[in-house]
Amino acid sequence: MALIGDKEFFKGIGEIKYEGKGSDNPMAFKFYNPDQVVAGKTMREHFKFAVAYWHTLCGTGGDPFGPGTKNFPWSTASDPIKAAEDKADAAFEFITKVGFDYYCFHDFDLVDEADSLSESERRIQTIVEYIKQKQDVSNVKLLWGTSNCFSNPRYMNGAASNPNFDVVARAGAQVKIALDTTIALGGENYVFWGGREGYMSLLNTNMKLEQDNIGRFLNMARDYARGQGFKGTFFIEPKPMEPTKHQYDFDAATSINSLREYGLENDFKLNIEVNHATLAQHTFQHELQVAANAGMLGSIDANRGDYQNGWDTDQFPNNIMETTEAMLVFLKSGGLQGGGINFDAKTRRNSTDLEDIFHAHIGGADTFARALLIADAVLQNSPYQSLLDNRYSSFTTGKGLEFTEGKLSLTDLYDYAGKNGEPEQISGKQELFENILNQYS
Repeated sequence: MALIGDKEFFKGIGEIKYEGKGSDNPMAFKFYNPDQVVAGKTMREHFKFAVAYWHTLCGTGGDPFGPGTKNFPWSTASDPIKAAEDKADAAFEFITKVGFDYYCFHDFDLVDEADSLSESERRIQTIVEYIKQKQDVSNVKLLWGTSNCFSNPRYMNGAASNPNFDVVARAGAQVKIALDTTIALGGENYVFWGGREGYMSLLNTNMKLEQDNIGRFLNMARDYARGQGFKGTFFIEPKPMEPTKHQYDFDAATSINSLREYGLENDFKLNIEVNHATLAQHTFQHELQVAANAGMLGSIDANRGDYQNGWDTDQFPNNIMETTEAMLVFLKSGGLQGGGINFDAKTRRNSTDLEDIFHAHIGGADTFARALLIADAVLQNSPYQSLLDNRYSSFTTGKGLEFTEGKLSLTDLYDYAGKNGEPEQISGKQELFENILNQYS
Protein backbone atom coordinates (compact mmCIF):
# COMPACT_ATOMS: atom_id res chain seq x y z
CA MET A 1 0.00 0.00 0.00
CA ALA A 2 1.42 3.39 -0.98
CA LEU A 3 1.95 5.67 1.99
CA ILE A 4 3.21 9.23 2.33
CA GLY A 5 6.70 9.49 3.79
CA ASP A 6 9.93 7.77 2.80
CA LYS A 7 10.56 5.86 6.03
CA GLU A 8 9.50 2.38 7.05
CA PHE A 9 9.51 2.20 10.83
CA PHE A 10 8.25 -1.37 11.29
CA LYS A 11 10.73 -3.08 9.02
CA GLY A 12 10.32 -6.75 8.26
CA ILE A 13 6.66 -6.77 9.32
CA GLY A 14 4.07 -7.10 6.61
CA GLU A 15 0.29 -6.96 6.62
CA ILE A 16 -1.26 -8.98 9.44
CA LYS A 17 -3.63 -11.62 8.06
CA TYR A 18 -6.23 -13.97 9.54
CA GLU A 19 -4.86 -17.52 9.57
CA GLY A 20 -7.24 -19.25 11.98
CA LYS A 21 -6.82 -20.77 15.42
CA GLY A 22 -4.58 -23.54 14.12
CA SER A 23 -1.87 -21.08 13.10
CA ASP A 24 1.35 -20.81 15.10
CA ASN A 25 2.32 -17.55 13.40
CA PRO A 26 2.60 -14.85 16.09
CA MET A 27 2.05 -12.23 13.39
CA ALA A 28 -1.38 -13.49 12.38
CA PHE A 29 -4.89 -13.28 13.74
CA LYS A 30 -6.25 -16.55 15.10
CA PHE A 31 -9.88 -15.45 15.68
CA TYR A 32 -10.30 -11.95 14.23
CA ASN A 33 -11.47 -12.46 10.66
CA PRO A 34 -12.61 -8.99 9.52
CA ASP A 35 -14.97 -10.30 6.86
CA GLN A 36 -16.58 -13.10 8.89
CA VAL A 37 -20.28 -12.44 9.50
CA VAL A 38 -21.48 -12.89 13.08
CA ALA A 39 -25.04 -12.02 14.10
CA GLY A 40 -25.71 -10.22 10.82
CA LYS A 41 -22.57 -8.06 10.68
CA THR A 42 -18.95 -8.61 9.80
CA MET A 43 -16.45 -8.49 12.63
CA ARG A 44 -15.05 -5.35 11.03
CA GLU A 45 -18.47 -3.69 11.30
CA HIS A 46 -19.11 -4.91 14.85
CA PHE A 47 -15.82 -3.74 16.31
CA LYS A 48 -14.52 -0.79 14.29
CA PHE A 49 -11.14 -1.37 15.94
CA ALA A 50 -9.12 1.79 16.48
CA VAL A 51 -5.50 2.44 17.45
CA ALA A 52 -4.84 4.84 20.32
CA TYR A 53 -2.38 7.48 19.16
CA TRP A 54 -1.38 8.33 22.76
CA HIS A 55 -0.31 4.90 23.98
CA THR A 56 0.84 3.31 20.73
CA LEU A 57 2.82 6.22 19.31
CA CYS A 58 3.55 8.34 22.38
CA GLY A 59 3.79 6.02 25.39
CA THR A 60 7.42 5.24 26.10
CA GLY A 61 6.85 3.23 29.29
CA GLY A 62 7.64 5.84 31.91
CA ASP A 63 6.16 5.45 35.38
CA PRO A 64 6.44 7.29 38.75
CA PHE A 65 9.66 5.40 39.50
CA GLY A 66 11.56 5.87 36.27
CA PRO A 67 11.70 7.35 32.76
CA GLY A 68 10.57 5.66 29.56
CA THR A 69 12.28 2.52 28.31
CA LYS A 70 11.24 2.70 24.65
CA ASN A 71 13.21 4.63 22.07
CA PHE A 72 10.79 5.12 19.21
CA PRO A 73 12.47 5.85 15.86
CA TRP A 74 9.73 8.35 15.01
CA SER A 75 10.57 10.53 18.03
CA THR A 76 14.05 11.75 17.12
CA ALA A 77 13.42 14.97 15.19
CA SER A 78 13.92 18.20 17.12
CA ASP A 79 11.54 20.24 14.97
CA PRO A 80 7.98 19.71 16.31
CA ILE A 81 6.35 19.59 12.87
CA LYS A 82 8.91 17.14 11.51
CA ALA A 83 8.50 15.00 14.63
CA ALA A 84 4.71 15.08 14.18
CA GLU A 85 5.03 14.04 10.53
CA ASP A 86 7.31 11.14 11.46
CA LYS A 87 4.82 10.07 14.13
CA ALA A 88 1.99 10.22 11.59
CA ASP A 89 4.05 8.14 9.14
CA ALA A 90 4.59 5.52 11.84
CA ALA A 91 0.95 5.63 12.92
CA PHE A 92 -0.50 5.03 9.48
CA GLU A 93 2.12 2.41 8.64
CA PHE A 94 1.18 0.50 11.78
CA ILE A 95 -2.60 0.90 11.35
CA THR A 96 -2.53 -0.30 7.74
CA LYS A 97 -0.20 -3.21 8.53
CA VAL A 98 -2.34 -4.42 11.44
CA GLY A 99 -5.40 -4.03 9.22
CA PHE A 100 -7.58 -1.75 11.34
CA ASP A 101 -9.75 0.99 9.90
CA TYR A 102 -9.64 3.67 12.61
CA TYR A 103 -7.51 5.67 14.99
CA CYS A 104 -8.17 8.07 17.89
CA PHE A 105 -6.18 10.95 19.34
CA HIS A 106 -5.84 13.69 21.92
CA ASP A 107 -4.98 17.05 20.37
CA PHE A 108 -1.37 17.13 21.60
CA ASP A 109 -0.75 13.51 20.68
CA LEU A 110 -0.63 14.73 17.10
CA VAL A 111 1.97 17.44 17.71
CA ASP A 112 3.67 18.85 20.78
CA GLU A 113 1.91 21.71 22.56
CA ALA A 114 3.62 25.10 22.12
CA ASP A 115 4.17 27.90 24.63
CA SER A 116 1.21 29.88 23.32
CA LEU A 117 -2.33 29.01 22.29
CA SER A 118 -1.87 30.59 18.86
CA GLU A 119 1.30 28.63 18.09
CA SER A 120 -0.30 25.42 19.33
CA GLU A 121 -3.21 26.00 16.97
CA ARG A 122 -0.86 26.73 14.08
CA ARG A 123 1.03 23.48 14.72
CA ILE A 124 -2.19 21.47 14.84
CA GLN A 125 -3.53 23.03 11.65
CA THR A 126 -0.25 22.25 9.89
CA ILE A 127 -0.19 18.59 10.90
CA VAL A 128 -3.90 18.18 10.11
CA GLU A 129 -3.17 18.90 6.45
CA TYR A 130 -0.50 16.20 6.46
CA ILE A 131 -2.74 13.66 8.21
CA LYS A 132 -5.56 14.35 5.73
CA GLN A 133 -3.27 13.08 3.00
CA LYS A 134 -2.44 10.00 5.05
CA GLN A 135 -6.15 9.26 5.47
CA ASP A 136 -6.87 9.73 1.79
CA VAL A 137 -4.13 7.33 0.70
CA SER A 138 -4.74 4.67 3.36
CA ASN A 139 -8.55 4.88 3.76
CA VAL A 140 -7.97 4.89 7.54
CA LYS A 141 -10.57 7.00 9.35
CA LEU A 142 -10.82 8.94 12.59
CA LEU A 143 -13.14 7.24 15.08
CA TRP A 144 -12.98 10.14 17.51
CA GLY A 145 -10.88 13.04 18.66
CA THR A 146 -10.53 14.58 22.09
CA SER A 147 -8.51 17.19 23.95
CA ASN A 148 -5.93 16.68 26.68
CA CYS A 149 -7.21 19.09 29.32
CA PHE A 150 -5.50 17.34 32.20
CA SER A 151 -1.73 17.01 31.65
CA ASN A 152 -0.64 20.66 31.49
CA PRO A 153 0.03 22.20 34.95
CA ARG A 154 -2.62 24.86 34.23
CA TYR A 155 -5.19 22.10 34.71
CA MET A 156 -3.96 21.00 38.14
CA ASN A 157 -7.37 21.99 39.56
CA GLY A 158 -9.39 20.78 36.60
CA ALA A 159 -10.49 22.26 33.30
CA ALA A 160 -14.24 22.97 33.00
CA SER A 161 -14.52 22.54 36.77
CA ASN A 162 -11.58 24.80 37.60
CA PRO A 163 -12.19 27.46 40.30
CA ASN A 164 -10.38 30.01 38.09
CA PHE A 165 -12.46 31.25 35.14
CA ASP A 166 -9.30 32.04 33.13
CA VAL A 167 -8.45 28.33 33.13
CA VAL A 168 -12.02 27.41 32.15
CA ALA A 169 -11.76 29.81 29.21
CA ARG A 170 -8.40 28.35 28.16
CA ALA A 171 -9.91 24.87 28.27
CA GLY A 172 -12.78 26.12 26.10
CA ALA A 173 -10.33 27.47 23.54
CA GLN A 174 -8.46 24.16 23.52
CA VAL A 175 -11.66 22.16 23.08
CA LYS A 176 -12.74 24.44 20.23
CA ILE A 177 -9.45 23.76 18.42
CA ALA A 178 -9.78 20.02 19.07
CA LEU A 179 -13.35 20.05 17.74
CA ASP A 180 -12.19 21.93 14.64
CA THR A 181 -9.44 19.35 14.20
CA THR A 182 -11.84 16.43 14.58
CA ILE A 183 -14.26 17.94 12.07
CA ALA A 184 -11.46 18.72 9.59
CA LEU A 185 -10.32 15.08 9.73
CA GLY A 186 -13.83 13.70 9.30
CA GLY A 187 -14.03 12.35 12.83
CA GLU A 188 -17.13 10.29 13.48
CA ASN A 189 -17.37 11.17 17.19
CA TYR A 190 -15.85 13.34 19.92
CA VAL A 191 -14.95 12.26 23.47
CA PHE A 192 -14.79 14.10 26.79
CA TRP A 193 -12.74 12.52 29.55
CA GLY A 194 -12.61 14.71 32.65
CA GLY A 195 -9.21 13.58 33.86
CA ARG A 196 -9.10 16.21 36.60
CA GLU A 197 -12.78 17.16 36.71
CA GLY A 198 -13.27 16.29 40.35
CA TYR A 199 -11.83 17.11 43.75
CA MET A 200 -9.24 16.06 46.30
CA SER A 201 -10.95 17.61 49.33
CA LEU A 202 -14.43 19.03 49.87
CA LEU A 203 -12.92 21.54 52.29
CA ASN A 204 -11.87 23.79 49.41
CA THR A 205 -14.45 22.69 46.81
CA ASN A 206 -17.78 24.19 45.71
CA MET A 207 -19.08 20.96 44.20
CA LYS A 208 -22.39 22.37 42.96
CA LEU A 209 -20.74 25.24 41.09
CA GLU A 210 -18.10 22.98 39.58
CA GLN A 211 -20.64 20.44 38.34
CA ASP A 212 -22.89 23.18 36.95
CA ASN A 213 -19.92 24.70 35.15
CA ILE A 214 -19.12 21.34 33.54
CA GLY A 215 -22.74 21.16 32.35
CA ARG A 216 -22.53 24.67 30.90
CA PHE A 217 -19.19 23.87 29.25
CA LEU A 218 -20.47 20.68 27.59
CA ASN A 219 -23.56 22.50 26.30
CA MET A 220 -21.34 25.20 24.78
CA ALA A 221 -19.09 22.61 23.13
CA ARG A 222 -22.09 20.72 21.75
CA ASP A 223 -23.65 23.90 20.39
CA TYR A 224 -20.42 25.02 18.76
CA ALA A 225 -19.79 21.67 17.06
CA ARG A 226 -23.35 21.41 15.79
CA GLY A 227 -23.02 24.93 14.45
CA GLN A 228 -19.98 23.80 12.47
CA GLY A 229 -21.95 20.95 10.92
CA PHE A 230 -20.68 18.14 13.14
CA LYS A 231 -23.17 15.27 12.93
CA GLY A 232 -21.37 12.75 15.11
CA THR A 233 -21.97 11.62 18.67
CA PHE A 234 -20.35 13.06 21.78
CA PHE A 235 -19.12 10.60 24.37
CA ILE A 236 -18.49 10.90 28.09
CA GLU A 237 -15.90 8.46 29.45
CA PRO A 238 -16.59 7.58 33.12
CA LYS A 239 -13.81 7.06 35.66
CA PRO A 240 -14.13 7.07 39.45
CA MET A 241 -10.80 8.56 40.54
CA GLU A 242 -7.08 8.79 39.69
CA PRO A 243 -5.70 11.34 39.20
CA THR A 244 -8.29 13.09 41.38
CA LYS A 245 -9.63 11.46 44.53
CA HIS A 246 -13.23 11.62 43.29
CA GLN A 247 -14.08 12.42 39.68
CA TYR A 248 -17.52 13.73 38.81
CA ASP A 249 -18.09 11.12 36.06
CA PHE A 250 -17.62 8.32 38.60
CA ASP A 251 -19.29 5.52 36.64
CA ALA A 252 -21.90 4.93 33.94
CA ALA A 253 -24.89 5.58 36.19
CA THR A 254 -23.43 8.83 37.54
CA SER A 255 -22.54 10.03 34.05
CA ILE A 256 -25.99 9.24 32.66
CA ASN A 257 -27.62 11.15 35.49
CA SER A 258 -25.38 14.17 34.83
CA LEU A 259 -26.14 14.15 31.12
CA ARG A 260 -29.86 14.10 31.82
CA GLU A 261 -29.58 16.83 34.46
CA TYR A 262 -27.90 19.22 32.03
CA GLY A 263 -30.05 18.39 28.98
CA LEU A 264 -27.33 16.55 27.06
CA GLU A 265 -28.91 13.12 26.77
CA ASN A 266 -29.90 13.52 23.11
CA ASP A 267 -26.36 14.28 21.92
CA PHE A 268 -24.14 12.33 24.31
CA LYS A 269 -23.55 8.64 24.93
CA LEU A 270 -20.93 6.79 26.97
CA ASN A 271 -17.50 5.55 26.08
CA ILE A 272 -16.97 2.66 28.51
CA GLU A 273 -13.43 1.70 29.51
CA VAL A 274 -12.79 -1.73 31.00
CA ASN A 275 -10.15 -0.61 33.50
CA HIS A 276 -12.26 2.37 34.59
CA ALA A 277 -15.17 0.02 35.29
CA THR A 278 -13.09 -2.14 37.59
CA LEU A 279 -11.64 0.90 39.36
CA ALA A 280 -15.24 1.87 40.16
CA GLN A 281 -15.69 -1.60 41.71
CA HIS A 282 -17.92 -2.68 38.83
CA THR A 283 -17.42 -5.26 36.13
CA PHE A 284 -16.96 -4.24 32.52
CA GLN A 285 -20.19 -5.99 31.61
CA HIS A 286 -22.08 -4.14 34.36
CA GLU A 287 -21.07 -0.76 32.95
CA LEU A 288 -22.00 -1.85 29.43
CA GLN A 289 -25.42 -2.99 30.64
CA VAL A 290 -26.10 0.25 32.53
CA ALA A 291 -25.23 2.24 29.40
CA ALA A 292 -27.27 -0.06 27.15
CA ASN A 293 -30.31 0.16 29.45
CA ALA A 294 -30.24 3.93 29.01
CA GLY A 295 -29.75 3.74 25.23
CA MET A 296 -26.30 5.26 25.69
CA LEU A 297 -23.87 2.44 24.85
CA GLY A 298 -21.74 4.42 22.45
CA SER A 299 -18.15 3.19 22.37
CA ILE A 300 -15.54 1.12 24.22
CA ASP A 301 -11.97 1.70 25.37
CA ALA A 302 -10.64 -1.86 25.44
CA ASN A 303 -8.06 -2.75 28.05
CA ARG A 304 -7.85 -4.42 31.46
CA GLY A 305 -6.44 -3.74 34.88
CA ASP A 306 -4.22 -5.86 37.05
CA TYR A 307 -6.49 -7.26 39.75
CA GLN A 308 -3.71 -7.04 42.32
CA ASN A 309 -3.02 -3.37 41.51
CA GLY A 310 -5.52 -0.65 42.32
CA TRP A 311 -4.73 1.74 39.52
CA ASP A 312 -5.22 2.25 35.81
CA THR A 313 -2.65 -0.15 34.33
CA ASP A 314 -4.17 -0.08 30.81
CA GLN A 315 -3.06 -3.57 29.82
CA PHE A 316 -4.20 -5.16 26.58
CA PRO A 317 -7.32 -7.34 27.00
CA ASN A 318 -6.86 -11.10 27.26
CA ASN A 319 -9.56 -12.28 29.70
CA ILE A 320 -11.83 -14.46 27.57
CA MET A 321 -14.58 -15.06 30.15
CA GLU A 322 -14.83 -11.39 31.11
CA THR A 323 -14.95 -10.32 27.48
CA THR A 324 -17.46 -13.04 26.58
CA GLU A 325 -19.87 -11.81 29.24
CA ALA A 326 -19.36 -8.31 27.84
CA MET A 327 -20.08 -9.53 24.30
CA LEU A 328 -23.36 -11.06 25.51
CA VAL A 329 -24.42 -7.57 26.57
CA PHE A 330 -22.99 -6.16 23.34
CA LEU A 331 -24.97 -8.50 21.08
CA LYS A 332 -28.22 -8.40 23.06
CA SER A 333 -28.21 -4.59 23.04
CA GLY A 334 -27.58 -4.33 19.30
CA GLY A 335 -23.93 -3.29 19.48
CA LEU A 336 -22.43 0.17 19.79
CA GLN A 337 -24.14 3.41 18.86
CA GLY A 338 -21.72 5.40 16.74
CA GLY A 339 -18.44 4.35 18.28
CA GLY A 340 -16.11 1.40 18.09
CA ILE A 341 -13.51 -0.45 20.11
CA ASN A 342 -10.41 1.61 20.73
CA PHE A 343 -7.32 -0.06 22.18
CA ASP A 344 -6.63 2.40 24.97
CA ALA A 345 -3.91 0.04 26.13
CA LYS A 346 -0.15 0.11 26.32
CA THR A 347 2.54 -2.51 26.01
CA ARG A 348 4.35 -3.19 29.26
CA ARG A 349 7.37 -1.18 30.33
CA ASN A 350 9.66 -4.14 29.64
CA SER A 351 8.17 -4.86 26.19
CA THR A 352 10.62 -2.73 24.25
CA ASP A 353 10.65 -4.24 20.73
CA LEU A 354 8.53 -2.61 18.04
CA GLU A 355 7.07 -6.01 17.17
CA ASP A 356 5.59 -6.13 20.69
CA ILE A 357 3.13 -3.44 19.61
CA PHE A 358 1.84 -5.82 16.93
CA HIS A 359 1.63 -8.76 19.33
CA ALA A 360 -0.42 -6.65 21.73
CA HIS A 361 -2.97 -5.49 19.16
CA ILE A 362 -3.24 -8.94 17.57
CA GLY A 363 -3.97 -10.44 20.98
CA GLY A 364 -6.49 -7.75 21.86
CA ALA A 365 -8.39 -8.13 18.59
CA ASP A 366 -8.37 -11.91 18.90
CA THR A 367 -9.72 -11.70 22.45
CA PHE A 368 -12.72 -9.65 21.35
CA ALA A 369 -13.27 -11.76 18.23
CA ARG A 370 -13.14 -15.04 20.13
CA ALA A 371 -15.47 -13.65 22.79
CA LEU A 372 -17.92 -12.49 20.11
CA LEU A 373 -17.96 -15.95 18.54
CA ILE A 374 -18.55 -17.60 21.90
CA ALA A 375 -21.29 -15.15 22.88
CA ASP A 376 -23.06 -15.63 19.54
CA ALA A 377 -22.88 -19.43 19.89
CA VAL A 378 -24.27 -19.21 23.42
CA LEU A 379 -27.19 -17.08 22.26
CA GLN A 380 -27.90 -19.16 19.16
CA ASN A 381 -27.25 -22.73 20.28
CA SER A 382 -27.44 -23.02 24.07
CA PRO A 383 -30.35 -22.90 26.54
CA TYR A 384 -28.90 -19.69 28.03
CA GLN A 385 -31.58 -17.26 26.84
CA SER A 386 -34.48 -19.60 27.63
CA LEU A 387 -33.09 -20.16 31.12
CA LEU A 388 -32.78 -16.42 31.64
CA ASP A 389 -36.28 -15.78 30.29
CA ASN A 390 -37.73 -18.53 32.47
CA ARG A 391 -36.20 -16.97 35.58
CA TYR A 392 -38.42 -13.92 35.00
CA SER A 393 -41.45 -15.77 33.61
CA SER A 394 -43.63 -14.72 36.56
CA PHE A 395 -43.70 -11.22 35.05
CA THR A 396 -45.11 -12.41 31.72
CA THR A 397 -48.58 -13.53 32.86
CA GLY A 398 -51.20 -12.82 35.50
CA LYS A 399 -50.50 -10.38 38.29
CA GLY A 400 -46.82 -10.22 37.46
CA LEU A 401 -47.63 -8.92 34.00
CA GLU A 402 -50.12 -6.44 35.45
CA PHE A 403 -47.37 -5.22 37.79
CA THR A 404 -44.95 -4.53 34.89
CA GLU A 405 -47.74 -2.73 33.03
CA GLY A 406 -48.30 -0.41 36.00
CA LYS A 407 -51.81 -1.69 36.70
CA LEU A 408 -51.35 -2.63 40.35
CA SER A 409 -51.22 -0.55 43.52
CA LEU A 410 -49.33 -1.28 46.72
CA THR A 411 -52.63 -2.45 48.21
CA ASP A 412 -52.99 -4.89 45.32
CA LEU A 413 -49.58 -6.34 46.19
CA TYR A 414 -50.66 -6.62 49.82
CA ASP A 415 -53.86 -8.46 48.89
CA TYR A 416 -52.06 -10.80 46.49
CA ALA A 417 -49.34 -11.66 49.00
CA GLY A 418 -51.93 -12.39 51.67
CA LYS A 419 -53.76 -14.84 49.43
CA ASN A 420 -50.65 -16.40 47.86
CA GLY A 421 -48.84 -17.49 51.00
CA GLU A 422 -45.10 -17.99 51.33
CA PRO A 423 -43.36 -17.65 47.94
CA GLU A 424 -41.63 -20.69 46.49
CA GLN A 425 -37.82 -20.65 46.71
CA ILE A 426 -36.49 -20.76 43.16
CA SER A 427 -32.80 -21.34 42.35
CA GLY A 428 -30.89 -18.78 40.33
CA LYS A 429 -28.85 -21.58 38.70
CA GLN A 430 -25.72 -19.39 38.65
CA GLU A 431 -23.32 -22.31 38.28
CA LEU A 432 -25.28 -23.64 35.32
CA PHE A 433 -25.10 -20.26 33.59
CA GLU A 434 -21.34 -20.17 34.19
CA ASN A 435 -20.95 -23.72 32.90
CA ILE A 436 -22.74 -22.82 29.67
CA LEU A 437 -20.24 -20.06 28.98
CA ASN A 438 -17.36 -22.40 29.79
CA GLN A 439 -18.81 -25.10 27.54
CA TYR A 440 -18.84 -22.82 24.50
CA SER A 441 -15.47 -21.20 25.21
